[in-house]
Amino acid sequence: MQQGGTSGGAPIRSLEPFYGTIAQEQEPAHKESPLKPTILCISTYEKGQPFLREAAALGMEILFLTVDTLANADWPRDSIAHFFTMPEGRTPIEVLATVMGIARYHRIDRVVALDEFDLEAAALIREHMRLPGMGESTTRYFRDKLAMRTRAQRAGVPVPEFTGVFYHPDLVDFMANVPGPWLLKPRTSASAIGIKPINHPDELWAALDQLGDLQSHYVLERFVPGEVFHCEGITWNREILFAAPFQYGTPPMQTMHQGGVFSTRRLQPESSDARLLLEAHRAVIEALGMVSGVTHTEFIKSHADGSFYFLETAARVGGAYIADVLHFATNVNPWVEWARIEAAALLGHAYTLPTLRDDFAGSIICLARQQEPDTSSFNDPEIVLRLHKHHHAGIIVQSNSASRVQSLIEDYTARFVDQFLAVQPVPDKPSA
Repeated sequence: MQQGGTSGGAPIRSLEPFYGTIAQEQEPAHKESPLKPTILCISTYEKGQPFLREAAALGMEILFLTVDTLANADWPRDSIAHFFTMPEGRTPIEVLATVMGIARYHRIDRVVALDEFDLEAAALIREHMRLPGMGESTTRYFRDKLAMRTRAQRAGVPVPEFTGVFYHPDLVDFMANVPGPWLLKPRTSASAIGIKPINHPDELWAALDQLGDLQSHYVLERFVPGEVFHCEGITWNREILFAAPFQYGTPPMQTMHQGGVFSTRRLQPESSDARLLLEAHRAVIEALGMVSGVTHTEFIKSHADGSFYFLETAARVGGAYIADVLHFATNVNPWVEWARIEAAALLGHAYTLPTLRDDFAGSIICLARQQEPDTSSFNDPEIVLRLHKHHHAGIIVQSNSASRVQSLIEDYTARFVDQFLAVQPVPDKPSA
């Protein structure tokens, strides 16, 4: 398949034959400058628009690769110099082949995966082209739940007891010595997708039989009842410059599997929970070897002993509008700061944080029965953003009082259940 011409009128050669042949390139927003540093951004889900806008505003030439089904999504076309699509479901090695076709006609200085599920492909491309950024080994610590748990545990970070799913007698010993229930988790999935609660050993063997050859891609872990927290961080040259602790309402796994309202809120920085979370976050990020970038890290506070246990981390921006909540609370938009970090690293400049704000914010989001839910009955002055998305209701609130935000979220959560909440089965795979 031939690509279209550039803004200068010069035709671009066909990129066939490559895995997942590139679809027709869209007309670029502006002429390509050979002096501009170039970032290839990959996203197979619709996200990262603030990153693209900021990187372009900083003078970066943006090459953007997504999937065919998102060709007409709400991308900031004015910020993208060259827009490419490929079929869905490409393996990292197939994405590499596709990108090598692009690289024949476009210089690539840096590669950024805007979604967690594209991290492996981006790491493979960096290794193959000898580009700076996270390679395959470090990427595993931010994608593979077994790898991150093993490294964190060795560094002394408390982690729920776990074992890899390899030698079956080890699984027998694990369940004999670690009280149930347990969780069978995909090693490289995100959120609570694909997690299987295991209440009896027979349930594990049935689940493994169903998984077949894929069972080694899972980790078995003790289920720790408790409250779930997360910490949004920024690291530059191995120094943690910023970290903000938050607490979820209903744990995300419960919301995903049983239905309910998702919520999160920024914690009072001086609280004991916040201080302990910041210590745990620092230990995790340093142990896993983050050099520069943004992170989203989750912990659980055990009902049994009150201790914080590390659950997982990711070298990405938190989902479910967490970036917006963080921005309203602190003036830090992690998408924007990530773009500034990539530009600074590419140009050899120093990176500094924006002027921080010390407010509080929280969000309430749920799947809605209505196609376009009406949230106009929620009219408190602290409301700063309403979500406009089919079959979803969502509100973000902001205040200079942590207790006011908590009170609003608790009130709105109950009202969302009555007015909007819909429940659907947990998906086996993530959706964009």
